[in-house]
Amino acid sequence: MRNRAKKIITGIVSVALVVAFNYTVKSQNAVTLRLNEILVNNNSNAVDDFGQHSAWIEIFNSSYNTVNIGGCYLTDDLNDPTKYWIPTGDPITKIPSRNYIVFWADNHPTRGIFHLNFNLIEGKTLAIFDANGKTLIDKIEIPAGQKPDITYGRPSNDSEDWVFLEKSTPGANNDYTKKKSAGESFVEFDPYGIGMTMIAMFVVFSALAILFVIYKNMGRFFIRHANSSKKSASSEQKPSEAHSEVEMSGEVNAAIAMTIHLYLSEMHDYENTVLTIQKVSRNYSPWSSKIYTLRKTPNKI
Repeated sequence: MRNRAKKIITGIVSVALVVAFNYTVKSQNAVTLRLNEILVNNNSNAVDDFGQHSAWIEIFNSSYNTVNIGGCYLTDDLNDPTKYWIPTGDPITKIPSRNYIVFWADNHPTRGIFHLNFNLIEGKTLAIFDANGKTLIDKIEIPAGQKPDITYGRPSNDSEDWVFLEKSTPGANNDYTKKKSAGESFVEFDPYGIGMTMIAMFVVFSALAILFVIYKNMGRFFIRHANSSKKSASSEQKPSEAHSEVEMSGEVNAAIAMTIHLYLSEMHDYENTVLTIQKVSRNYSPWSSKIYTLRKTPNKI
């Protein structure tokens, strides 16, 4: 039994460790990062924490786990993949699920983690490399013809194409168009509400059917429980009843004792007398009678 319990505990611990390890690996996996939007010529667009209009790069975390970009590399030269190393150990390098982070390509790395040591130049290739400095995560070639304050990026988060965007969105979704809600889409699919009515009726009747089955089974359960309780109670009472049936009254015991006595004394051979023994109950004790208090007959005067 102890060996079995140890095996079970060992299995649970092993599964927990595997799950924790997989979660840690996934949360730190940088292969889900994507270059999402860039601005080469920033004349009057977003400003950095120093109030400067610098070129910027937006990176998108396409996974549903938090990814720490710390330890990875950014470069504008594929021959030098480790050109800018993103420092580790800082919580600001963590990118939440489906979120964004912005780096400033101003060639001033002394201004902070998010300030790169190169500028964005047309014709160069911008790339992200993993922490080993060899694995290419994502890249984009900066095309010629970059216009002031016009960003170049993906039209949506899951798109593989790059276009010039009508609106710059640093640190936000590039697709800012209005989306239809689920209700609006359903109204277009079912303009007269017939489908909605059928679904509502199905849900209501299904709920009623489930409640009927539940209450019916509950009634059977309680009936069976009551019957089993009665059976157990009757089984407990049977030995006492049998015991009471075996018990005999005092008159029967006295008659049996007298019969045995007569049999042993051989005084029963030719007797026709029937001896009846009955229990007589008195309302008073004979020892309290007045006749026992008179020891002598009183003298007559």
